[in-house]
Amino acid sequence: MLNEYFSSVDLLVLKPAILLTLFAIGVLLTDLMLEPEQKYLNAVMALAGVGFAAYSLGPWPLGLQHQMGMAGADALEAFRGAVIVDSFGIYFMWLFLIAAALSILISIRYLEIEGEHRGEYYAIMLLATVGMMILAIGMDLITLFMGLELMVISIYILTGYLRRDRRSNEAALKYLLLGAFSSGILLYGMSLLYGLSGSTDLRIIASSISQRPAGDPLVLIAVITICGGLFFKIGAVPFHQWLPDAYEGAPHCVTAFMSVGPKAAAFALLIRMFLVPLASVRDVWLPLVIGVAIATMTIGNLAAITQSNVKRMLGYSAISHAGYMLLGIVSGNENGLKGIMIYLMVYAFMNLGAMAVIVAMRRKDIIGDEIDDFAGLVYKSPTAAVLMLIFLLSLAGIPPTAGFIGKYFIFLSLIETGHYGLAVVAVLYVAVSLYYYFQIVTSMFTREATDNVVPALSPGIRLALGVSLAMTLFIGLYPNPIIEVAGNTVASILR
Repeated sequence: MLNEYFSSVDLLVLKPAILLTLFAIGVLLTDLMLEPEQKYLNAVMALAGVGFAAYSLGPWPLGLQHQMGMAGADALEAFRGAVIVDSFGIYFMWLFLIAAALSILISIRYLEIEGEHRGEYYAIMLLATVGMMILAIGMDLITLFMGLELMVISIYILTGYLRRDRRSNEAALKYLLLGAFSSGILLYGMSLLYGLSGSTDLRIIASSISQRPAGDPLVLIAVITICGGLFFKIGAVPFHQWLPDAYEGAPHCVTAFMSVGPKAAAFALLIRMFLVPLASVRDVWLPLVIGVAIATMTIGNLAAITQSNVKRMLGYSAISHAGYMLLGIVSGNENGLKGIMIYLMVYAFMNLGAMAVIVAMRRKDIIGDEIDDFAGLVYKSPTAAVLMLIFLLSLAGIPPTAGFIGKYFIFLSLIETGHYGLAVVAVLYVAVSLYYYFQIVTSMFTREATDNVVPALSPGIRLALGVSLAMTLFIGLYPNPIIEVAGNTVASILR
């Protein structure tokens, strides 16, 4: 009976998402049988689910490309073209799995301290990852919106996961209200695209829009509303107000996850929309994207200077990073898109690494996310202080860390396309970011410690820090592999 509705290719394409869903259900069921001291096994099962999903993709960067090659195709289409798996989708699926695995590792100790170590946390995180995967491989408006809502609803719940914490509840409520509003705007834009083309397939929509007369008001309204919805999802100005509050109020481990996975998924959706259905109206949305990119870098960097809370500072930093990546969309050439791909991958490691240090600072009586909490950290835990320094240097884009590679390709693409002014502005804001990142560094290395409590580096946090450090330095010192993979990814989306 199933063969009438699903082909073998359909199941192959969705195998990673199916596995994650099954393990999410499994975590919920086994959690009922675990004693409180055994709750860490929920994390083990969730990690196993991520591992099986990664195995189903195959060795990176090949994965499903092996099956594609055997079929003589550049991509696998499933569900009558509603889903397509190409190098672009595979790249992002690996990114999501990496983000989920590292987030699970740093969650174990934090949830134990908070007394919230329950199975539904990991199940929701796995389901959020499923939504991200759908966003990366969807080629249909309905498919994309379903993936988007699965992701954001899961993140809403995780943001307010600490039910007894007023900050967590407030952050979740703000995120929910503004997120629902932005989803409505995005859905309205999608409905206009459907009305203009009579189809929800992105390729048919692209063909229909390309045949519309220049200056069509319906196309203009569709572009504006879709851009508004997408800009909210990546935290771009002027739709950024939710992000610092959500970062500060959410549990530390949730902030780590939402700063990497959902952000990358939103950029995957943004790139698909701009390069497929909206490609023929680039002249319409390009000035809008340029203005938003400049405003995003400006407000993100300048607002970060005045922050005393490290998570809130990293929230404004995330806003500024979204501005840098929008510059890759502005250039629109191969190096610009390659820069976004690399940027998103290295951002996962350096930002999750920094957040892992913040999680290690959490104690029963101290939240551990204020700059003052990092005072004298080098005397209490030299390892944690040095690691935080490396991750902050990478976030600022200082060589030879991985963060430099992403910014390099973004700036190179701007120069190649003649956007010299934008390149100068972007470089100047790198200097600004150094100032606020080094507020944390100064606190760690020059101030006296206010207590003698040593950050607890649990096995999970140690593993997450080790992986993040290794990849941050490896990509910075030997970037050729990631550059090659990113190049293949861009080639598939530009075809």
